[in-house]
Amino acid sequence: MESILNRQLKLLAAGGAHLFLKETLHGVEKEGLRVDSTGTLSQKPHPQGLGSALTNSNITTDFSESQLELITPVYKDPETALQFLRDLHCFVYSHLDDELIWAGSMPCHIPDPARIPIARYGSSNVGRMKSVYRIGLKHRYGKLMQSIAGIHYNFSLSDQFWKAFQAILVNTDDLQLFRSASYFKMIRNFRRHSWLLLYLFGASPVLCESFLKDREHQLQRLHGQTLYLPHATSLRMSDLGYSTRAQSSLDICFNHLSTYVDSLRKAIQTTYPYYEKIGIKVNGRYRQLNDTILQIENEHYSDVRPKRVTGAGERPLHALRNRGVEYIEIRNTDVNPLLPLGIDLQQALFLDTFLISCLLMDEQVIGDAECRMVSDNTQKVITRGRKPGLMLSTPVGEHLLTDLGTSLLDQMLATGQLLDEVHATKAYSSAVEAQIEKLRDQALTPSAQVISALQESGADYTEWVLLKSQEHRETFGPMDPKTQVYDILTRHALDSIKTQRRLEESDTQDFDAFLKDFLAVTE
Repeated sequence: MESILNRQLKLLAAGGAHLFLKETLHGVEKEGLRVDSTGTLSQKPHPQGLGSALTNSNITTDFSESQLELITPVYKDPETALQFLRDLHCFVYSHLDDELIWAGSMPCHIPDPARIPIARYGSSNVGRMKSVYRIGLKHRYGKLMQSIAGIHYNFSLSDQFWKAFQAILVNTDDLQLFRSASYFKMIRNFRRHSWLLLYLFGASPVLCESFLKDREHQLQRLHGQTLYLPHATSLRMSDLGYSTRAQSSLDICFNHLSTYVDSLRKAIQTTYPYYEKIGIKVNGRYRQLNDTILQIENEHYSDVRPKRVTGAGERPLHALRNRGVEYIEIRNTDVNPLLPLGIDLQQALFLDTFLISCLLMDEQVIGDAECRMVSDNTQKVITRGRKPGLMLSTPVGEHLLTDLGTSLLDQMLATGQLLDEVHATKAYSSAVEAQIEKLRDQALTPSAQVISALQESGADYTEWVLLKSQEHRETFGPMDPKTQVYDILTRHALDSIKTQRRLEESDTQDFDAFLKDFLAVTE
């Protein structure tokens, strides 16, 4: 019986809509801790030569002042996006002195979480709000959890594609409604099958013992201060990583834009008893923005997000509700310590193939029972995805992970072949075939390779990732100040500092009033 995906691919090709896949846009965001030459978390402020962390759109900080976030513009070619990410690394290294960008998702040895400096964004109201939000994260979840790093892959299809695809399906809805509904279909199928990405690309099966200080866990000791699970894929995505008791009770619905917005809005309007006890402003100092389950929309931890670029001061939910989904952000990608950028072109090409396949698969919404099944499958793959004989659940019973994965990849190979035709290459189908090999031999997965490298070297996690960080720095080297890209990034950094100053000088409201006005708008 022909699959839904294969039928949809034939429709795309027959109607010519596949040609507009050339216009697909990609962007990459990569987080990474700054550490010194011994692998100790940096206590230095964000380097001035990198510009303002508040207003530089390419180089900013995440939770910590020592946690870089490098952001590429969007490009039609993922290879160009990755080249820009490489340029950003080279530029950053021109301003880091003897420091390194940590090459793993799980943090370096941090004996005292108090030594993790919270990011600072200046004295403007917007800058203060970003800092207070992070202070709230500290009180709610602790600093260590926020020190985890990841890669976000941003993906959007062009309006030309959506118009052609809509015509093929003889859909007469408003284009904005059709596009948003289609992105949510992509998201639903992503959630159904994202366990496969964790198996194929998970690269955090180990961590430093200091990360779990005073916490109960089921990890085993590999050696020294290195803890692991023998068949784990991504401890970053486990309950030891991004987990919160408050958010575990959230029922965020990814079936439709309206239900997603409504369920997320409820979370930013509903107080949570433990957060009430923390207090909002105590002795004149803010401890958090508010005491609701989510301070703001971005606090919701999810492996995928529907996104829309916001205007100045606009809430993300308002942008989504009014103008629909513009792109999706994939958030379950580990930083692979074996790769200089943490990701490579083959992985990016496979992600494109995977996401387009998700768009063309099953239309069905995810009910409560399937939602629990999806979550259970994900947790199984996170903690024991490479265990021989591992069974995953489906609506029609249990099946071997390897069988389910092979079936999915066999279907996606046709998507890769269509993309090959569009781009006059063999790279997309080759990327799929490389993943099929990982199902045949789990030793080819990044998680298996990381454990193998640690076992062979005998080094602790922190020692080994420090070595990889040093090796990666050598591949980048400092950027030649005479190059055009260095000049562009330097001017961008200088302009961002000026923009931050203008923001600080133009504020007319006191911070309390500014925050009250901002939080009053919840959609």
